[in-house]
Amino acid sequence: MKFLLLLCSCLVLLFACNQQATIEGNVATNPKDTIPCPSGSSKLDIAKIEQITGMRGAEKNGEYKITVPQNDLNIIVDGFKIIPPMGLGSWAAFTVCGDSAMVMGDIIVTENDLKPVQQEVISRGFTITAIHNHFVRNQPNVMYMHIDGKGKVEDLSVGVKGIFDKVKKSRGKDPKASPADSVVNTLNTAMLDSIIGQKGEMSKGVYKHTIGRPDVALREHGIPVSTFMGFNTWAAWQGTPEKAAVAGDFTMLENEVAPVIKALIENGIEVVAVHNHMVHEKPRVFFLHYWGIGNAEKIAIGLKEALNQTGAKMKH
Repeated sequence: MKFLLLLCSCLVLLFACNQQATIEGNVATNPKDTIPCPSGSSKLDIAKIEQITGMRGAEKNGEYKITVPQNDLNIIVDGFKIIPPMGLGSWAAFTVCGDSAMVMGDIIVTENDLKPVQQEVISRGFTITAIHNHFVRNQPNVMYMHIDGKGKVEDLSVGVKGIFDKVKKSRGKDPKASPADSVVNTLNTAMLDSIIGQKGEMSKGVYKHTIGRPDVALREHGIPVSTFMGFNTWAAWQGTPEKAAVAGDFTMLENEVAPVIKALIENGIEVVAVHNHMVHEKPRVFFLHYWGIGNAEKIAIGLKEALNQTGAKMKH
């Protein structure tokens, strides 16, 4: 009898273990946060996006991004004017998923915009994946709201238009309709390129380096996220060789966060935010915003030291 009881207990335990292994296997192969992208047209209908949103964007490698410069915001940080190329542009980017699409975006909101815009985002069926700052000591105060949506291109386009329209209604004006401003830049850009190891682009007096992470195959909901979709490290410069300002963003794997922060702070560059942009991304990634003022060459050397703490250091 004891033998039979022992045998039954073993069989029950074995069955339970097998059931658990099956459950875990199913979770691993069919995670709830993965969006299937069956074979379909695999091409965005850009004409439809433009028709519905009423906005023109830029296409790259089959992806499409609409950017709205926030020309109406007069933001000053430590005596430097922050203009759209310095990180003051809202955007929404579309990437294909079979016959559907995924949208990721970053919407700049003032304190008065925050409530009505986030209500609009939710009512349009999008999710909010982050709300955070890029600057400190800035007036007026602005925040950055990251959004995420999946579905038919037509529905996503209607949603994106509704979100941007809500910003206009809240502000009482179209942010992009105000005249574009520019800033002074007498920096030695060739020197900056040499130190950073990446060639930048000039826009309205802001010189910007954008560095991708080809070493990381990032996916959100199982869908690839490219540099164009916001997975990048960047540095935007203005000012003079003796008194420059740089604002930017580092993208980091979890084991890169501490060494990047250490390198920036030890080089006199202020870390102003550490946060996520996505929720269901794999592998896990973090984003860091920084602000630096001073001798341009010294700042660039500090940024390069921080960049060397990431896998992006070897691939540009």
